[in-house]
Amino acid sequence: MSSTVTIQESRLNEPASLLKAREESAQRLMMVYAITGLFFMLLPGTFLGVWNLISISGRHGTIAASWIQAHGHAQIFGWIGTFILGIGFYSIPKMTTRAVQPAVLAWTAWLLWTSGVLLRWAAGFYHLYWRVSFPLSASLELCAFLIFLGSVRSHRAVDSNKPKERKPVWMIAVLVGTAGFGMALLMNLMTALYVSVRNIGPEFPASSEGRFLTLVAYAFIVPTVWGFSARWLPVFLGLKAVNERVLRYALLLSITGVVLAEAGLSHVAAWVIALAAVAAVSAFHLVGPPERTAKITGVHPLFPAFVRIAYFWLLLAASLGICAAYLDRANGWVGASRHALTVGFVATMVFAIGQRVLPAFAGMRVLYSPKLMLTCLLLLNIGCSLRVSSEILAYENYWSPAWRILPWSAVCELIAVTVFAVNLLLTFKQLPAHQMKPAIAIRG
Repeated sequence: MSSTVTIQESRLNEPASLLKAREESAQRLMMVYAITGLFFMLLPGTFLGVWNLISISGRHGTIAASWIQAHGHAQIFGWIGTFILGIGFYSIPKMTTRAVQPAVLAWTAWLLWTSGVLLRWAAGFYHLYWRVSFPLSASLELCAFLIFLGSVRSHRAVDSNKPKERKPVWMIAVLVGTAGFGMALLMNLMTALYVSVRNIGPEFPASSEGRFLTLVAYAFIVPTVWGFSARWLPVFLGLKAVNERVLRYALLLSITGVVLAEAGLSHVAAWVIALAAVAAVSAFHLVGPPERTAKITGVHPLFPAFVRIAYFWLLLAASLGICAAYLDRANGWVGASRHALTVGFVATMVFAIGQRVLPAFAGMRVLYSPKLMLTCLLLLNIGCSLRVSSEILAYENYWSPAWRILPWSAVCELIAVTVFAVNLLLTFKQLPAHQMKPAIAIRG
């Protein structure tokens, strides 16, 4: 008998009031984390990114590195990191036989995490007391993660009288991503201490930043997205069961690529990471007809297409990474590869999968508008396409008129994230589906 069955059996003996209270508490917590992530995505993240790009276009590449890093930190940790922590804390009650979740730990983690990310953004943007705020912000973020990690460990449902089952590959991928998350936060703290003590900030040195971003991308974010994909895509898209063996190879290759990059072997690392991306796409059976009809109730019918587009961006990001190892002279190829990964792959996956699962996590709500979902996905991919192509042409001085395209790419992406945020906020504002009148139809 599996541990999942043990949990379900134990819940049958719990009072209905406790079950309801625990679920409502988890839903409120999930919505707060999601709204916080939307704040970081929209204001410190995207708004500052647009400002940066307009400034870069006007000056043809000269802008403070601390501004760019502040924008990136708000996007990666403020948006994606907050979403992942929220989903994690929401899932903890479902992995345990305990009747009460220590919600105080989840709220404490939220306070520490939010304070840390805000402090890091303010230090990078305003440079106020950065020698103190840099390491302090990194410490707050690491403490929040350790609280999350401790909560997960203390709530693992293990039946000591039964043999342990082999973990499914989606769980392995999430665990790899969680380990990468912790390593990224530790590296963030160590680098923050280094630049503060040496007084060489308020930004990370270029060499340290490159290694840090590789670790964040391919040891934390990408494995985590692969884990969620393995868990949800076969159901949502009607795909064949994930090829677990191939996905394990993809995870191994991705981590190997990170190790090689940290060792300074960037040329070899780029090829290994590209092989990992190809293996992951193969493992998910994204190419070819699905086995079953996709589950698109409540979302736009093009939802499966955008998931596939997101994985195309992953392959393109890996390919551009190889080009960057040989051709980059002014961060054009490197920047395009990073943008294809973070916006093309990660943001498209969040916009697609997020609008599919977050309403359900927030009390089985119905997405406010599938049309808004399509709008934000279209604008995001148009903006990303303009950015990736024009960044290479402009930064590498291949075609100077490309500088005028960059601001328009930023505007497209800003509108996209605004529409995404509005659609989710209006969704959270609605009553849960079971409390709405049956006659109310899902908005087009």
